[in-house]
Amino acid sequence: MKVKSSNSQHARIWKQGGGRLQAAFTLVEVVISMTITVMALAGIIMGYILATRQAEWSAYSLAAQSLATQRIEQTRATKWDPRATPPVDELVATNFPTISTNILDMPVSGTNIAYATNFSTITDVSSGGYPMKMIRVDCVWSFRQRVYTNTVATYRAPDQ
Repeated sequence: MKVKSSNSQHARIWKQGGGRLQAAFTLVEVVISMTITVMALAGIIMGYILATRQAEWSAYSLAAQSLATQRIEQTRATKWDPRATPPVDELVATNFPTISTNILDMPVSGTNIAYATNFSTITDVSSGGYPMKMIRVDCVWSFRQRVYTNTVATYRAPDQ
């Protein structure tokens, strides 16, 4: 075989006996194109992995927010009427202890059980003779060895 020189990117090979000119890729071109293909595929796979991880974190965060909101709703549903005889005040921190065995409300398969802890803080913020309390719930949860906290806070006036 003879190689004819050319200005094209491909080496042109002249087959003896056939009289036809054929184009072929060099080994360097094949290696470079394979490298580019592998890097592109690795980037796509990493993109999917990161998107999946972010979606999983979002699911954990939403479940923790739901737990914190449930506790807020429990505190808002308690009886608190300082004008009644006798006055009723069930909206105290001792009625809402720390719950550390909550399982986040997510699909479970195998060992991906996720736990969270709810901390409730009830503070009297009465001013101007009008009774009012601030309710704050912190839901602490972990994801991939990092700890996160979802916080919900609201104000509550007594029952009317």
